[in-house]
Amino acid sequence: MKIMVVGGGGREHAIIKSLRKNKEITEIYALPGNGGMTGDAICVNIGAKDIEAQVKFAVENKIDYAVIAQDDPLALGAVDALTEVGIPAFGPCARAAEIESSKVFSKDLMKKYNIPTARYEVFDNSADALKYLETAEIPIVVKADGLALGKGVTVAMTREEAMNAVKYAMEDKVFGASGEKIVIEEYLEGPEVSVLSFTDGKVVKPMVSSMDHKRAHDNDEGLNTGGMGTVAPNPFYTEEIADICMETIFLPTINAMVAEGRPFKGCLYFGLMLTKNGPKVIEYNCRFGDPETQVVLPLLESDLLTVLKATTDGTLAETEVKFSDGAACCVVMASDGYPASYKKGFEITMTDAAKEFTYCAGVREENGKLYTNGGRVLGVIATADNLKDAVKKAYERVPEVNFENAYYRKDIGKRSLSALEA
Repeated sequence: MKIMVVGGGGREHAIIKSLRKNKEITEIYALPGNGGMTGDAICVNIGAKDIEAQVKFAVENKIDYAVIAQDDPLALGAVDALTEVGIPAFGPCARAAEIESSKVFSKDLMKKYNIPTARYEVFDNSADALKYLETAEIPIVVKADGLALGKGVTVAMTREEAMNAVKYAMEDKVFGASGEKIVIEEYLEGPEVSVLSFTDGKVVKPMVSSMDHKRAHDNDEGLNTGGMGTVAPNPFYTEEIADICMETIFLPTINAMVAEGRPFKGCLYFGLMLTKNGPKVIEYNCRFGDPETQVVLPLLESDLLTVLKATTDGTLAETEVKFSDGAACCVVMASDGYPASYKKGFEITMTDAAKEFTYCAGVREENGKLYTNGGRVLGVIATADNLKDAVKKAYERVPEVNFENAYYRKDIGKRSLSALEA
C-alpha cells in the first residue's frame, strides 16, 4: 500500500513514524518532507501548496491514500482535488477547513450556534480597530483573520502592544491577505488545553489531551512561538471537563458544520481555555497540531491508518480509537534566537538511538549529513507510565542530539507536574 503525506515538519514526521507501524504499507512519500525524515519516508520535492503537482504525483505513482497534514493545502483544496481523481485523502474539504483559515468564520460560527468562546469584534480597517482599542479592556487578544504560520495571534498585556499588533497586521501587512481582517477578542484566563479529535462528520472521538508551551523562554516568558514543547495528558483536563466539552463544544461544532453545509472530516483541533465560567474555545485548527501530535500519536494504540481511513469512509463509530494510559513529553530543540532572527546551516549529530525518538522539522540533508534549516529544528520525545517519568526521560535524551546554536526550554511539563502534586 502506498501512502502520501503532505507537509514537511515535526508533525508530519510523527504521523509518518506512526503509519510505519502498519505492515501493509509498503511505501510512504513525504511532500516535501525534510532531510531528517529520509530514514522513514521517501521525500519528494513538491511543495505543500502545489496542489496540482501533488495530484499529478499521486495519480502517476498510484497512491492508495493521502494524508494532508498541513493547514495551507487543506485551505487550498488539496482533499477536494485528490478526491476528484479518485484518491481518498485524510482531512477536511476546503469549505470545512475555513474553520481554521478564517478566524472571522469560526467566531461567527460559535456565536450562531452558542458554542462558548470569548466575546469579540471584527474589523476590516485599522482606524476602527485602533479607535475600539482606545477604550477596550486590557489585556486583550488581537488575531489576524487568516493563516499566519501560527504567528497571527497577539496576547496584548498593554494598550500599546494591542495597537502595535493591529498596525503590524493591517498597516504593515506582515501577514499579507491574512491580516486584511482582524478579530479583537476578550482575554480569557485559566489553564489551556489542546484536544485533537478524529471525526467523520457524524461522531467525534477525542485523542488524549495535551498541553503546549508557546512562549520561547522558561517560566512562559518571551515571544510566542509555534510551540516549544508539549506533554500529554493534560492534568487540568479531567473526565468531568471532558464530558462538558463533548456536550457543549465538540458535538455542537460538528453539528454546526453539517448545518452550514460544510461537514468536517479529519482531525479537528480544539484549543480550549478552562475558565472559571467553564471551558471555552480559543481556536480551532483543521488538522493535527504541532507539536501536540508529537506526544499524542506515540500514545495511540490503535492502528493510525485504520482510524484515518474511517474518518474518510464515515465509519468512525465502528472503529476503535484506543490510547495508552501512559504519558508523553516532547522537548523542542530550536535555533537560538527563534522565533525572531536565528542562524541555520549547523551540522546535527545524534546517536543511533536518538533517531528513533526524534521528530525532525527544520532539517535538511546533504551528502548524508543533517543540518539545521529552520527555527524549530526537532523534537525529542519520550513516553512512560506517568508524566513525571516521561518528562525526566525526555530531558535525559536531549544530550543525545547536538548542534551549534541549539536552544530548548528547561521547564516543559513543570506546570503540569505541579498540578498533579497539588
